[in-house]
Amino acid sequence: MHTSTIYQRPAELLQQLIQFNTTNPPGNEAACIAYINNLLHQTGIETVTLARDPQRPNLIARLKGRGESPPLLLYGHVDVVTTEGQNWQQPPFEGRMVDGYIWGRGALDMKGGVAMMLTAFLRAKAEGMQPPGDVILAILADEEAGGDLGAKFLVEEHAHHFEGVRYALGEFGGFSMTISGKRLYPIQVAEKQICWLRATVRGPAGHGSMPVRAGAMARLAQLLQTLDRKRLPTHVTPSAHEMFTHMADAVGGLSGVFLRQLTNPALANTVLNLLGERARLFDPLLHNTVSPTILHASDKVNVIPGEVSVELDGRLLPGFTPQDMLAELRALVGEGVEFEVVRHDPAPAAPDMGLFNALADILIAADPQGTPIPLLLSGVTDGRFFSRLGIQTYGFTPMKLPADFNFSATIHAADERIPAEAVNFGAQAIFQALQRF
Repeated sequence: MHTSTIYQRPAELLQQLIQFNTTNPPGNEAACIAYINNLLHQTGIETVTLARDPQRPNLIARLKGRGESPPLLLYGHVDVVTTEGQNWQQPPFEGRMVDGYIWGRGALDMKGGVAMMLTAFLRAKAEGMQPPGDVILAILADEEAGGDLGAKFLVEEHAHHFEGVRYALGEFGGFSMTISGKRLYPIQVAEKQICWLRATVRGPAGHGSMPVRAGAMARLAQLLQTLDRKRLPTHVTPSAHEMFTHMADAVGGLSGVFLRQLTNPALANTVLNLLGERARLFDPLLHNTVSPTILHASDKVNVIPGEVSVELDGRLLPGFTPQDMLAELRALVGEGVEFEVVRHDPAPAAPDMGLFNALADILIAADPQGTPIPLLLSGVTDGRFFSRLGIQTYGFTPMKLPADFNFSATIHAADERIPAEAVNFGAQAIFQALQRF
């Protein structure tokens, strides 16, 4: 492989990145970062690596511009989630090309996006582009486990590298989705907030041979059943309203009328109930949510616990606070449950839309049959950390996908894969963004 021209082969670069096993934990991103660092050095680009843990480094590179605009930040992470317990059709860390798809962990989240950004950055250097402002490339560690060693570390201890940046391109957005035969390109402009909690219930303890009725375990079961069957209150935030309005306009017809009702708090839950499986995409955008994930009880089979707790992966809508979450949960489950906020990562209540139209124009030029729309993401990204520096992130890793490709169900799952042509599509779109910014 001729690494000096790898920017001409984004899909091949992605295959190389997948072959580094950066499962987090433990991460071990150092070898992957070193590979990327070497590619940049070969083209004469200076870099700096910054790390709290030597095996978990972050890389920053800068392409000088004409000084006519603020710097533009491109950033992505190279750590990936586990493949443990999954049955794959192809090995998850070989980056095989099969039937036009590149298979492997990170193909979508987010080594595919890193390959797009890196090839656009290298191409700009190779072709002598001098963009209006500097372009900063940040390759990050640890996003999948909270970002403490990655974006959070850089923002808290090395913020000067991002001085003057107003806009950034990161994950997740620009991928196509097909609704009622219409191809939409959601560009992420806002995201929910982490609000992790611990719920604790108590009851009589005892010996396992002497059953306890209505004890802590039974109360926990009631709590979990309530959370499974009932939603927290409906909220139509400005970001969700913009997203569903644009989506309804693009789809049109009866489907558009139907989707528009998601902006009506009185009808939203009824519409969600009628949407079936598709509601999984939209439901979290209209509610604060909690998902039970970890249980803590007795560590002995013959001891009935007097205290049981469950960790809740809570996600807040933009503009809401942990106090709002606690109030909604207490109103839902009633007395007898103690809630504690374990971690809250805030995010901006409203996005800066100043770059949206420019990014939308790039996608329209690349696919005149597609319609860009703003996206509120149900998850979180490293954008929440960069927002502390006044930086608005746009999820912009464009992918033109087949109509039957289920993007959200493929991320973090077995058989994660991406069409090779989608990687090329995204690399070209990001290169256009560097030229036009």
